Amino acid sequence: MSKIRLHGTPLSGHAHRVELMLRILGLDFEFVEASAAVRATPEYARLNPLRQIPVLEDGDLVLADSNAILVYLARRYDPDGPWLPGDPVAAAQVQRWLSIAAGEVMHGPATARGVAQWGMPADPVRAKHIAQRLLTFMDQHLAGRAYLAADHPTIADLACYSYVAHAPEGAIPLEPYPAVRAWLARVEGQPWFKPMPASSIPELA
Repeated sequence: MSKIRLHGTPLSGHAHRVELMLRILGLDFEFVEASAAVRATPEYARLNPLRQIPVLEDGDLVLADSNAILVYLARRYDPDGPWLPGDPVAAAQVQRWLSIAAGEVMHGPATARGVAQWGMPADPVRAKHIAQRLLTFMDQHLAGRAYLAADHPTIADLACYSYVAHAPEGAIPLEPYPAVRAWLARVEGQPWFKPMPASSIPELA
């Protein structure tokens, strides 16, 4: 059986969430650096015509989109496990947070970080507004509960963790959100956890 290959970059929260899932499942995998220059090559375009990361290779399967990869890994390698519940209501709760990860998390803290760290062409004021609204919502949601979609970690937590944890790198402070910070600490306390490397943290304004 060929080794799983994960194409990404160390500072990508999208790749980090998939790496955490691979670690949770105890799967042997190779992390393949896919810098912007690599993604511009015809070889990478054959893996993902949109030239985005991450991309997962698992045997003959080539799969893009971090949330789709999380769903695949949970169903393929731990179908009866807790990461993607089979109950319709619980599964819907997970899906809601996957949508939030692709929406508010991406357009809020992830975009603010991209602007601050790498000059990503986006509106930092709008990203900060989205991030603050998201974090306020998450803090209220997490008050009195341990995890986002269930009473245990699911792929919803993996999908949302990385960019929320690194929100200060986009000048988005986490101090006003104690329930969010407690949730981050719970994720970080799991035996499978591996931190995403930090980029330089700008002074919070």
